[in-house]
Amino acid sequence: MEAKKLYNHLEKDFIKPDMSDDWARYMEEIQDYLSENFKKRSMGLVCDNSKLINKVYTAVFPTKEIMKKILAEGAEDALLFVHHPSIWDITKAPKVFYQMDRELLKKFQEKRISIYNLHVPLDNFGKYSTSNTLAEALGIKYEKAFAPYFGAMCGSFGKTKHKTVDELSKEFEKAVGHKISLYNYGSKKIKDQRVALIAGGGNDVEYLQQIADEGVNTFVTGITAKNSHSQKAHDFAKEHKINVLGGTHYSTEMFACIAMCDYFKKLGIESEFIPGKPGLEDM
Repeated sequence: MEAKKLYNHLEKDFIKPDMSDDWARYMEEIQDYLSENFKKRSMGLVCDNSKLINKVYTAVFPTKEIMKKILAEGAEDALLFVHHPSIWDITKAPKVFYQMDRELLKKFQEKRISIYNLHVPLDNFGKYSTSNTLAEALGIKYEKAFAPYFGAMCGSFGKTKHKTVDELSKEFEKAVGHKISLYNYGSKKIKDQRVALIAGGGNDVEYLQQIADEGVNTFVTGITAKNSHSQKAHDFAKEHKINVLGGTHYSTEMFACIAMCDYFKKLGIESEFIPGKPGLEDM
C-alpha cells in the first residue's frame, strides 16, 4: 500500500481535531529524524522513511530489541507502529522516558522503514483502545468512558464476571503472563461486579475521584508503584476503600497493539506484533 494512503486511514480513524500531545519537545536528541508534522503535534508519522508499506510491525515501545528484530528480519518498505514514540523505564525516574537509538534510526532510514505513533488517539475509548482491549483480555464487558486526557477519554467502566478481587487478580495474571500487584484497600467483594480500567499510567487522584463518584471499588491499571509521584493516589484509594490492581505499563497496553494487527490486516497489509518486556518495577 502507498504509505500516504495508509497514513490517511489512520488519521481518519483515530486522530480527532481536539487531541494533543507533547512528545516532540522531549526528543531533542533525535530531532533530525522526526517528521515536520510530528514536531508540530507529537502524534502520527514520527519518522517518514517510506513511500510504500508492505508490512506493519506493532509494538508498545520502540526499544533497541524491537528495532533490531525488525532489521534482523530483513524488513524493507515497512512500518513500525508504536503506542509510544519513546521508551519507558520507571527505574530511570524522575526522567522515565528515553529516546530511540540514533544508529538504529539511521538503519531504518536506509531500509525505508517508517515509524508511526498513536498515543492519545489509541488511549481514546473505542474498539482498539488500550483500556477497552485490556478489558476484553480480562473478560470484562466495557460500558462507558471516563478520565479525560489530552482531548481523549482514556478510561473504561465495565462489568466483570468475577465477584472478588482475588478472582480478578488471577484472571489478570493469566492475561499478562506474570504476577500483578493488588493493593487491597477496600472490600474483597467487587461492588456490583463493576470495575474501572485505565491501561498504562492511570493511578492518579483525579481519576480515582471519578471512580469514587461512580461508586466503584475496584480499579485496574498499569503503574501502581508507591513513590513520591503516586503516594497521594494511594492515600486517596485507601481513604475511599478502592482496590488498586497493577499489571505494568507495558503489559496493560500491549493488547491494543495486538488488536491493531487486525486493523492493518483488514486494510490488506501483513502485520505482526513484536512482544516487549514488562517492567515489573512499575507495580
